[in-house]
Amino acid sequence: MTSKKTTTQVPYTADQMFDLVADVGKYPEFIPWCIALRILSKNVSAGQGELTADMIVAYKVFREKFKSHVTFDRDNQAIDVTYLDGPFRSLENHWHFTDQPGGGSIIDFEIEFEFKNILLQATAQTVFDKAFARMSDAFVKRADDIYRVRN
Repeated sequence: MTSKKTTTQVPYTADQMFDLVADVGKYPEFIPWCIALRILSKNVSAGQGELTADMIVAYKVFREKFKSHVTFDRDNQAIDVTYLDGPFRSLENHWHFTDQPGGGSIIDFEIEFEFKNILLQATAQTVFDKAFARMSDAFVKRADDIYRVRN
């Protein structure tokens, strides 16, 4: 099992970061290696609810599709993702957003996964820290692109 937890401070509100992460359909525009995403079902209103989506991720010779269930809880500023189908044995990630006194917010992000295929797992473990950093940076850069002009 591979896992990582990170805490990042950003100059944007918890609501802004929640909205950015909750906009799952836009992930192919800015998430590294995410080449396609299809929302299969969606029942979300005012930041509460759930959706199911297929994501296609490509890295070098690997191209994999997986299905996830995403739960949104704006009241608690949390987004949880659980794995349904694809190349993983298990996959979970959790987001939590907390406003900070004086402005900005803290993003807590945790991911844990294990591939069914031992070759994919070994490859993932060797590049995981770098890939995780690129993915985290992609969310912050997206926030800069969207919100910097408005703040």
